[in-house]
Amino acid sequence: MRIAVAGLHTECSTYNPVLAREADFRVLRGAAMLGDDYFNFLTHFPAEFITILHARAIAGGPVEREIYQRWKGEILDGIRAALPLGGVYLAMHGAMFVEGMLDAEGDFISAVRALVGPDVLIAASYDLHGNVSQPIVDGLDIFSTYRTAPHIDVQDTMRRAVTMLVRAVRTGVRPMLAWAPVPVLLPGERTSTQDEPARSFYAQMHEVEEPSGVWDASFQVGYVWADEPRATACAVITGTDRQAMGVAATRLAQDYWTVREQFVFGTKTGSIAECVGWAVASETAPVVLAESGDNPTGGGVGDRAEVLEALIAADARGVVFAGIADKAATDAAYAAGVGARAMLTIGGSLDPSSRRVSAEAEVLFLLEVAEERMREAVVRMGGIDLVLTARRRPFHNIGDFTRLGLDPRTAKIVVVKSGYLSPELGPIANPSLMALSPGVVDQFVERLERRHKVGPQYPFDKDFEWAPEVRWSRRAAG
Repeated sequence: MRIAVAGLHTECSTYNPVLAREADFRVLRGAAMLGDDYFNFLTHFPAEFITILHARAIAGGPVEREIYQRWKGEILDGIRAALPLGGVYLAMHGAMFVEGMLDAEGDFISAVRALVGPDVLIAASYDLHGNVSQPIVDGLDIFSTYRTAPHIDVQDTMRRAVTMLVRAVRTGVRPMLAWAPVPVLLPGERTSTQDEPARSFYAQMHEVEEPSGVWDASFQVGYVWADEPRATACAVITGTDRQAMGVAATRLAQDYWTVREQFVFGTKTGSIAECVGWAVASETAPVVLAESGDNPTGGGVGDRAEVLEALIAADARGVVFAGIADKAATDAAYAAGVGARAMLTIGGSLDPSSRRVSAEAEVLFLLEVAEERMREAVVRMGGIDLVLTARRRPFHNIGDFTRLGLDPRTAKIVVVKSGYLSPELGPIANPSLMALSPGVVDQFVERLERRHKVGPQYPFDKDFEWAPEVRWSRRAAG
């Protein structure tokens, strides 16, 4: 049993002005994939896996067209060389936007299908914030998506997809896909599975699965910061029993539509000024303040300085702020050296719409790195310990701080560019706040420009009726 493995995994805000280039991706090829923690679960399956290429990056702006075409070509060449195959497994995110394309995953999956022909089974795993289209469904036989946000079931989802693929190849039973788009498109921060109604909605997934007829029930929240026709919520069902699959898709689609108005932020939200005021006045700590509009793991640029400006104006003390992406300011801190003071201008180095802050800072820490693009510095401005980075990156884990000599657990205020808090930061928040701040992943989604929206869609439109319609893969019809 020979199965090829590949994938292009990223999430792209079409509102982000910064192109995602090759240096922004972690690229694994060949045997290095099986040796990596992300894919070593494959060694537990009774199959021969031909690992080709997997490129993964944190969310950002549009992917440069040239690297997409090059990686797509390399993957197709690798699959071609590996033929004959029983199956192909594609580890994807589902919200990739490539320059000049409105359905990059549809293009990629269609190309893989055209190469391997109709008889080879193709499975894909997705992030629940990915977007689906008819070409994607037409190219696949098996589909599975995360059921948690924050995502703590990534490996479980990948295993689920591969388990179904191995089962199908071994038994000769060919599953098919059905899907039911739902005209709802909400941000992940309003649909976290830690909060209701998403928690109960995703908990019911197993109820519609039946091993002999419905192999997998998936539901896509979708990715709201992609202005594409395919951006929508949808149920996607893998199985062999058309009637049971249709019932499952209809049920999930209708249930999601029914609770659409119940999706709200799971934490206290406010403007930047309000959140900074609450944080400074808090009698408990650490207050973890998420700057949601510039969240790099949601597609934000990561270089905005409005929250920093507000903290300085409020004379905030005991603050750990991680971090702001600004290569020039980071390099200036390295040039000054630990213990030195330097005038720094911070913010707006990537997103020209950001405010900029100029202030004198003391350099506290410089991370030793092999490449300049990996530089991270800690500088002190009054009562604020600020992390500067040469590249866009999130700070979601305690280790991200401690490696820089910082401990968020002992700070009065912790600021991160985030939406909902990560599994490590959430438990220490006392309390958590979310600033509805400006940026390319603006939580006020109703004010986003939607040039490619197809028909009415909640919450952009409110007064319209809808009923589920199940659509089938072209392969299901054959």
